[in-house]
Amino acid sequence: MSEELVAFFKALADPSRLKIVGLLARQPYSVEELAALIGLKPSTVSHHLAKLAEVGLVYARTDSYYNVYQLNKETLDEKARRIFTDVDLGTSIADVDLSAYDQKVVADYTRRDGSLKTIPAQKKKLEAVLRYVVEGFEKGKRYSEKRVNEILKGYHEDTATLRRELVGFGLMQREGGGGEYWRV
Repeated sequence: MSEELVAFFKALADPSRLKIVGLLARQPYSVEELAALIGLKPSTVSHHLAKLAEVGLVYARTDSYYNVYQLNKETLDEKARRIFTDVDLGTSIADVDLSAYDQKVVADYTRRDGSLKTIPAQKKKLEAVLRYVVEGFEKGKRYSEKRVNEILKGYHEDTATLRRELVGFGLMQREGGGGEYWRV
């Protein structure tokens, strides 16, 4: 699907082709009419129409001596529906490392031993660091506040801030009144 997506957007990525699509959305035109309307040579308009036809956006029908081009509105609607579904958009990022930003931030804020140099003030960076810190806790296991502080001490001296932020960002939960903590 991503190759089809790229081809579709490439076909529409030219200002002249967008004008042609806009005109054909109003009514059918011949090559000569389109050329006169947008100020291009008929051969150039034919080239643009061929690119649009490759992705199914336009088609030609014969009318007397002319080929009259029409916008294929059904194809346009169908492609828009397919392109903008979550599944299809997801395939366009299949080869992207979604953890790359977190890795960069953690590398910037940690020492060789894995402890934090500082706690980031910027929200996005803090969130990345917290996702790193929460890995020190097992899922499904409950921890006393004392044990949480012992684990957090390995990351930074300010265990209260780390604890509060882990809960605040929804990475950990706790029972009220100094109760147990657990990783979400």
